[in-house]
Amino acid sequence: MQLAQLATGRDNNYNLIRMLAAFAVLVSHSFALATGRPDTQPLQAALGMDLGNMAVDAFFITSGFLVTGSLLARQSALDFLVARILRIYPALIVVVLLSVFGLGAVLTTLPLADYFADPLTYRYLWKCATLIWGVAYNLPGVFDSNPYKGAVNGSLWTMPFEIRMYAFLVIAWALLLLTRARQAPLFRVAVVAACGISGLLLLRQHFVTGAESKGLHLFFMFFTGAAFHLEKARIRLHHAGFAGALAALVIAAVIDRDLFFIAYLLTAAYLLFYLAYVPGGALRGYNRAGDYSYGFYIYAFPVQQTLIALYPGISVAALVLSAGAITLGCAMLSWHLVERHALAVKDRSAAAIRRALQLLPR
Repeated sequence: MQLAQLATGRDNNYNLIRMLAAFAVLVSHSFALATGRPDTQPLQAALGMDLGNMAVDAFFITSGFLVTGSLLARQSALDFLVARILRIYPALIVVVLLSVFGLGAVLTTLPLADYFADPLTYRYLWKCATLIWGVAYNLPGVFDSNPYKGAVNGSLWTMPFEIRMYAFLVIAWALLLLTRARQAPLFRVAVVAACGISGLLLLRQHFVTGAESKGLHLFFMFFTGAAFHLEKARIRLHHAGFAGALAALVIAAVIDRDLFFIAYLLTAAYLLFYLAYVPGGALRGYNRAGDYSYGFYIYAFPVQQTLIALYPGISVAALVLSAGAITLGCAMLSWHLVERHALAVKDRSAAAIRRALQLLPR
């Protein structure tokens, strides 16, 4: 069946996929945080990329697909940006405030006056709450004795990249408004070209220069998702295609890490969209629970670091189970108390901004 026929409405498995991806990040980080060695994360030695990396890729592919659809449906850069801001920032600001004024203030080894006098405290607050100039990782005197020393919320490293992807997408769309009737085809060409060129650059980095750019990797994943949305009428999801792509990925993993890298870039998006739309039945019931994945993602790392600080020597398994349960509780509170309320006012907020702009002198 065509992806275009399936990608309508909210009857899909995205909430479940994103939640599983968020949990996979927690599992992967548990190895690094409990041992202090990032190279112990699952799949890293065998495949050259760890479970957490793959989970983040799933987030970016999904995001590229869905936010492109949102932009094209709204046909308004203002509405798009307001929706994105209200999805990202309210919950983020809450977790940053809790980290600085709650967690940090309680767990710092410094006198409280020194903690609040230290410029690093406000650098963390500013950078992590805005994401404009990257993120900060350390709060003074917090988690300094943990195996993975100092980092308060390492998961936030992906967030500035996500913000930049939104900016790239909406700027390209807005600039192509100048072409009027040709905007839609040129936008499609620009997005597909961004996907293809970034994929080729990734292959060049991997096989020629040996360098590895996380930004380029995430750019490719995001714009792969965006390209799938724009080409959804030409893409067919069926059992044979899924089985073939999965078989190719598994065989490549067995044979060679470099071959797996190529197969992964070529198949990851197709596999994800098949799982998002084709399996149905009881799986769709998860949608009634709410979208806890974002809250889970942004709370997991500080919860894990706190447990490690309170229970030195905690095992990876115990960390996964305890942090998973606590983080799920935080994520549920984040969704029900913050996120869903912020999303509920996105249309009213955009309309209010539009009215305010109309009142400005011309």
